[in-house]
Amino acid sequence: MTNELKNDLLLRAARGEQTERAPVWVMRQAGRYLPEFMEVRKSYDFFTMCRTPKVAAEVTMQPLRRFPLDAVIIFSDILVIPQALGMTVEMIPGKGPHFPEPLITPECMKKLTAKPDVKATLGYVSEAIKETKRQLDGQVPLIGFCGGPWTLMAYMVEGGGSKTFSKAKAWLYKYPVESLELLYMIADLSIDYLVEQVRAGANILQVFESWAGELTPVHFAKYSLPLLSHIASSVKTKLAAEGLTVVPMTVFAKGAHYALEDLAESPYDVIGLDWTMDPKEAIRRTGGKKTLQGNMDPCALYGSTETIAEVASDMVARFGGGKGRYIANMGHGMNPDHQPDHLGAFIAAVQGSSSK
Repeated sequence: MTNELKNDLLLRAARGEQTERAPVWVMRQAGRYLPEFMEVRKSYDFFTMCRTPKVAAEVTMQPLRRFPLDAVIIFSDILVIPQALGMTVEMIPGKGPHFPEPLITPECMKKLTAKPDVKATLGYVSEAIKETKRQLDGQVPLIGFCGGPWTLMAYMVEGGGSKTFSKAKAWLYKYPVESLELLYMIADLSIDYLVEQVRAGANILQVFESWAGELTPVHFAKYSLPLLSHIASSVKTKLAAEGLTVVPMTVFAKGAHYALEDLAESPYDVIGLDWTMDPKEAIRRTGGKKTLQGNMDPCALYGSTETIAEVASDMVARFGGGKGRYIANMGHGMNPDHQPDHLGAFIAAVQGSSSK
């Protein structure tokens, strides 16, 4: 096994260096749209897949065997953090995550394990990363990740997904002090978790603040941005103090249009954009301070391969042609009913249009 990367395009782009073309990977690229994933899924429930390192490594590698991707992202889930805090999380087919005992009031926080042993509770993710790195043998970088504190709090309070997030948002108005206490509990665990991922071999980290767009700008500035910045600055400080590689970090605050300038001043190296954000406007508002990642509408993959190529090529052009501070991706993750060959068309179009 080698630690030398044969393809470091993603890392160079994340650091703001010049690149021959735009690196490309896709959120949820390991998952239900792949027949080979569904074949493995027949034998395991979702979280058993996450907790079984060889299985997690296998499904992490599956998309790379099909497509010339420039990175893989470890197969796991953002909800392993609430599990480590002591909450039960079930993944119900056709419905998604379910918390049988959500946090109804701050009194419920007493049931949480505030400072769990990261290696004991989440060590299986580190083992999956090590196994994946062994199989990668330096082909491409491996992305580690966690969920953003507000997003995880929302799941923990709502008990699952939600159309309104009214229960979680109500906490911010009714229990502002306790909300921050919970958010920092989540963030501090996430910091140690991300450091462990780098120790195991992750080359770059992403924080998914998937429900950022549910917050008002005032609440984002109070309950999300400081926590996200705390995670990035603390992870980098701890990595440096331990003599580990200070890896690039990406923040994906979906829907937080109002926060681009603030995110450009944060400790992150890369800002992920969803499909509703205009690339040229994002470049202008971030002032070239950060690498941008994104942001094709995932539903474009339902179009013909010709349409996909057209939309992807236009996206790359709008981000400046792909040579420099840009990482190509979707504006969100793959859908279960996407056709694999349509993802292939997207990747080919990005690599072709950005290498001219």
